[in-house]
Amino acid sequence: MEKPDQIGRAFLFLQSKSNLDMINTQAVVNEVVQLSQKLKRGQEVLRSIDKVEVATTPKELVWESDKVKMYHYTRTTPATCKIPVLVSFAIMNRHDVLDLQPDRSLMKKLLEEGLDIYIMDWGYPTKADRYLTMEDYILGYMGDAIDFVRRTHKVDKIHKMGICQGGLFSMIYAAMFPEKLQSLTTYVAPYDFTDTNCNMLYKWTKYVDVDTMVDTQGIISAGMLNSAFGMLKPSADLAKYFGVMDMIEDKDKLMNFLRMEKWKADCPDLSGEMYRKYIKDLFRDNKLIKGEFEMDGQKVDLKNMTVPFLNVYATEDNIIPNESSIAVMSKIGSKDKKEYAFPGGHIGVFVGAKSQKELAPAVATWVKERS
Repeated sequence: MEKPDQIGRAFLFLQSKSNLDMINTQAVVNEVVQLSQKLKRGQEVLRSIDKVEVATTPKELVWESDKVKMYHYTRTTPATCKIPVLVSFAIMNRHDVLDLQPDRSLMKKLLEEGLDIYIMDWGYPTKADRYLTMEDYILGYMGDAIDFVRRTHKVDKIHKMGICQGGLFSMIYAAMFPEKLQSLTTYVAPYDFTDTNCNMLYKWTKYVDVDTMVDTQGIISAGMLNSAFGMLKPSADLAKYFGVMDMIEDKDKLMNFLRMEKWKADCPDLSGEMYRKYIKDLFRDNKLIKGEFEMDGQKVDLKNMTVPFLNVYATEDNIIPNESSIAVMSKIGSKDKKEYAFPGGHIGVFVGAKSQKELAPAVATWVKERS
């Protein structure tokens, strides 16, 4: 960064007519004209876009309870994996990012690899849902959905996949009901919240007055949460708009950007009571890793999680530190357990090119080998 006296000298330099004469004014004019033309063509591209669609892989609504729904992805060929898979995304985001667009769809690729997939839609909580607890979500909605899939396919166990917060919730369920799961795969899931130096998110949650937030608001707004996540990497929200200028004339690239922006803007509010327990018992007190976490009065012992486990984490994740994901490996009772270090960021796990070419096939193979 320049010192004040350096800035002052630069200002005096520009004020001098002789120095202004040194500037190639024609080049400046040409650049302004080119930019204007580029913006005009970009406007034409934007006007040609009818609507931005995400999550277009066909699926059918098969189960619902209150605002929570479960869909079954439509297959055009028989599944090569005999046991079905239930996927749960984070409650604080929409699962649509798993099926962002046809060539960037983790769900579509897993279907192509032969899996039979169901996915949970947590819905959009309102103030009427402020008292829904973590038990309601894990033991209630998730548990009921798992039992529905088991009954439908006449199997004792199903494969479970969970992403981020949904992975943490799936781990808790697996520790309580291992007899209902054939395997568990989690992606970029947080388990250990010990190290507050991992990133700012882990530090903030140690000091946030969650009781006052929940008692006064009831529902935790998505806008507030998005602001907090945005501050983990403040320059990103500004830098992305500079990037738009490089793609504004390319409709395909622009559509990629708009789909991601649509997903990021579509975030549900959160039940206050669920959020209270999530922050206090897990982020703040780290009770799951310590063996002190309880669900509905029952102690959750990770040693009881004995099902085959695949732990996928992103090496460049700025939201969930690798240490937080990896720590669970030594705490669970599973003998069949494996780590998968994905070379990318938190969202790249779902939409990156390597996710399609490498991760999805590897996960599908691992699941099918345990069916």
